[in-house]
Amino acid sequence: MEDAARRQPSGRAHSGGRVLCVAPMMERTDRHCRYFLRLLAPHARLYTEMVTAQAVLRGDRRRLLAFHPAEHPVALQLGGSKPAELAAAARAGEAEGYDEINLNVGCPSDRVQAGCFGAALMLEPQRVADCVAAMRAAVRVPVTVKTRLGVDDRDSYEYLAAFVAGLAAAGCRTVIVHARKAWLKGLSPKENREIPPLDYARVHRLKRDFPELEVIINGGLRDAASAAAQLAHVDGVMLGRAAYDDPWLMRELDERLFGACPECAASGRSRPAMRARAAEAYLAYVADELAAGTPLKAMTRHVMGLYAGRPGARRWRRALGALPPGEQGLHALRQLIASFARDEHGCAAAAA
Repeated sequence: MEDAARRQPSGRAHSGGRVLCVAPMMERTDRHCRYFLRLLAPHARLYTEMVTAQAVLRGDRRRLLAFHPAEHPVALQLGGSKPAELAAAARAGEAEGYDEINLNVGCPSDRVQAGCFGAALMLEPQRVADCVAAMRAAVRVPVTVKTRLGVDDRDSYEYLAAFVAGLAAAGCRTVIVHARKAWLKGLSPKENREIPPLDYARVHRLKRDFPELEVIINGGLRDAASAAAQLAHVDGVMLGRAAYDDPWLMRELDERLFGACPECAASGRSRPAMRARAAEAYLAYVADELAAGTPLKAMTRHVMGLYAGRPGARRWRRALGALPPGEQGLHALRQLIASFARDEHGCAAAAA
């Protein structure tokens, strides 16, 4: 096919593993969110919230690294700046079953900067290379890096290319690039996601200059058409807030990029045809987690955007926000989903 969604970049076939990704997002991509997104996008690669290496080594490892088997392929994103700590945390992630270990070199928050990691690490290319080399030596799964175009006044293409060359020399084969620079002072994390201008062309150039690397583009991709068009230039796309605010977008992209999925259907992982069907599939997971002691709202908060841009979206959000806790809330959730399923069936019948 000749459309952008089907063309391969640089004359090279996609590896298939990271064509479609969901970005690591603090306070969003926890294990419940990832499970729900997996229902919508069987082919997507999912990323955890950033977990610091120190937390992995000193905290409740099982709780921090827990995930459902259905999430595969799933990557653990680590934050840190000490090679030995990151190597040990990477080993722990591999032992728990993660398919990839990703190093955060893009988060611009003050708290992350205070720990001397995240986007601030772009100012220390050799330290990042040392961290990647140590992690690569510690695990068999891929070690990848998520970065920005640059930070503060270190934002030339030449600086980015030299930074990426250092990663490649250290053994990194996949670079995920948020197509904005970061300002370490003066902008909040939210502003750093919106104010620095996007520069997709610079990421495209990076792919041309490093054809041996897998280059994934991130930042500002908010609809299926613009995301798919990027695949004419890079190896994969990563969506963040758009995937969270409108999760059905992931279903649309998965279908657009991968077409019919008979093997998924055979394994029970086919994409739901209706939003209510996705909610019904998630309901079984919610019931199991509720029985294990997980608060209901910890799970329902991730499906607030399921009807984004559709009739009934406001009613859906309000009803979810008003659910009582425990089994009573679970019963009310079942009734709510059944109501929306009837509405969707009616709309589908009318359209036919």
